[in-house]
Amino acid sequence: MYPPDFFAVVLAGGRGTRFWPLSRRNVPKQCLSIDGGPTLLQRTVARTGLPPERILVVTGPDMVDPVREQVPGIEILVEPSPRNTAPAIAWATWEVARRGGASCAVLPSDHVIGDEPAFRASLARAAEVAAGGALVTLGVRPTRPETAYGWIEPEDRPDGAPDATDRAVRRFVEKPPLETAVRLLAGGRHLWNAGMFVWTTRSLLEAVALHLPGTAAMIAKLDGGATIADAWGLSDATSIDYGVMERARDIRVVPVDFGWSDVGSWPALLDVLPLGEGGVTVADAVVARRAEGNIVHARGKLVALLGVDDLIVVDTPDALLVARREDAQEVRLLLEEVERRGLGRYA
Repeated sequence: MYPPDFFAVVLAGGRGTRFWPLSRRNVPKQCLSIDGGPTLLQRTVARTGLPPERILVVTGPDMVDPVREQVPGIEILVEPSPRNTAPAIAWATWEVARRGGASCAVLPSDHVIGDEPAFRASLARAAEVAAGGALVTLGVRPTRPETAYGWIEPEDRPDGAPDATDRAVRRFVEKPPLETAVRLLAGGRHLWNAGMFVWTTRSLLEAVALHLPGTAAMIAKLDGGATIADAWGLSDATSIDYGVMERARDIRVVPVDFGWSDVGSWPALLDVLPLGEGGVTVADAVVARRAEGNIVHARGKLVALLGVDDLIVVDTPDALLVARREDAQEVRLLLEEVERRGLGRYA
C-alpha cells in the first residue's frame, strides 16, 4: 500500500483549549478518550498501519510525559519552545530523511476518522501523487457550511475525470463567514482543509529553503551537527499553511471522504458519538424530559436533563462548564480569563 520508505509524522503539541475543562495543560485533548476507548493520539498512531519505527510524534516540553505515556515505543521529538507548525514539520521531515525515509504524511493527533481503511487508501494515493514532486493536502468533502475550517479551492477537474481525481490547488480560503461558507458548499467545488499533508522529504525541504529562510537556516545548522536546541531559534515562527502551502507552486489536493472530524470543540461530539436521551451524554446514566441537542460530559454520574436544549455541560472533579452550544468557540476565552485571574491550577 504505502511506499516502503514512507513515514508518519504526528503533531501532538496543541492543548485543545476549546475542550476545557476536560482538556488541561497536563492532559491535553489528544490524550483524552472521547468514547471510553483508546485516546485520540493512540487512535491516530494506530490507524496509520505503520510499524512504530516509521512513526514520529512531535510535541512540546510541557506535554512530553502525557504524550509518552500514550504511545510507548514511538519516538518523540520535543520542540524546545512553541513556534507554530512550520518549524516543527520541517524538523520532523528532516528527521524522517535522516532515518532513510523518502516520503511522509503529516497528521494532527486529535482528529476522528470513521473509515480507517479508506483513510489509509487516501494516504497511499496521496503518496503516489507526491512522488511526482507535489506537496499534497487531503481535502475533505464538505457536508455543511462550516465556518470553523479553512477551505480549499481546487482547479476544475478534467472533462470526464472522476470526482476523486487529485487536482492542483487554485487557492486556500481562510475560515469564512457563514454566508461565504453557504456559497462554497452550494458551489460543490470546494473542500475542507483538514490539515493533513503528504510529500517527499526532498520536496518539502526544498520548499522550506525557498520560502522560509530562517527555518532553512535551522535545517542547515542541523545538517552541520547542531542540536535542535541550538538551531531552533533560527526558525520562522509561522504555520505550514501560511509559510509554505499558500506560497509553493506545485500544490495538489486529493479529495477524501472517510468520516472526518477535527473534534475542534464540544459540539463536534454530535458528529462522532451516538445520540442518546437529551443529546450526546457521556455519563453512567441519563434521564431526560423535554431536552434535546445537549452535550454533557460527566463520567461516573447520573445526569438529569429537564427542559433544556442545546447546552454544553462538562463536569470534572475541580471545574464545571455550562455554556450554550452556539458559544462553544468562546470556551478558549473563558480559559484565558481563568489564567488571567491567577487560577492557573484549573487550566
